[in-house]
Amino acid sequence: MDLGIKGRKAIVCAASKGLGKGCAQALAAEGVELVINARGADALEATAGELRAKHGVKVTAVACDVTTAEGRAKLLAACPDPDILVNNAGGPPPGDFREWDEKAWHAAVEANMIAPIMLIRATVDAMIARRFGRIVNITSAAVKNPIPFLGLSNGARAGLTGFVAGLSRQIARHNVTINALLPGPFETDRLRATLAAGSKSSGKSVEEVADERRKANPAGRFGTAEEFGAACAFLCGAQAGYIVGQNIVLDGGAFNGTM
Repeated sequence: MDLGIKGRKAIVCAASKGLGKGCAQALAAEGVELVINARGADALEATAGELRAKHGVKVTAVACDVTTAEGRAKLLAACPDPDILVNNAGGPPPGDFREWDEKAWHAAVEANMIAPIMLIRATVDAMIARRFGRIVNITSAAVKNPIPFLGLSNGARAGLTGFVAGLSRQIARHNVTINALLPGPFETDRLRATLAAGSKSSGKSVEEVADERRKANPAGRFGTAEEFGAACAFLCGAQAGYIVGQNIVLDGGAFNGTM
């Protein structure tokens, strides 16, 4: 299926590895020109080289921290008018809410709510003027099914979700959409860190904890970055203009709900 976005320009945040890289790969396969971001320059450049070699598209790597105003300015200088914006940032650390002071909460909100909103603010009007824009926020399945030890993430990402619910419906008539992908357990560094924490608290090996989580999932496995990226690319496609303000859970069926 041709998604009709060949030659479009996209910003993909946190794209050196994991789910962000999966999104960048899927968009590159559709012929999209990419500006990719991550904090680690070496891994980012390696990913950029891989995408150029495999898909023959223009890929610009911008090493910066998008949770800061300076980082966002650097990213937007490289691509001031993207047709596609994929917001993504690492989640805050797990723990007990009694351990989190005000500084921890500010950091979580800055990274997982304020930063994506500021990037949307900087790019959405030009999308409206061109009558094409696709914004995808990578959040978490915890938005719909809160995870107690991920309280910082639950709160910050839910704030972004609430904001987007209103904005997405204000701009949809201009063929500009905002949607969210809510990942459950995927084979990423983030999941490995969570499994390690579970191993430490339970006394079981990391592989035992991982095996238990796989068996508890209706799909019997963890997701892959490639299938996540394919879902992202579809939401960015020309055919997805009638999908507006949705929060799509990708978790192998772990969220047990009718809606």
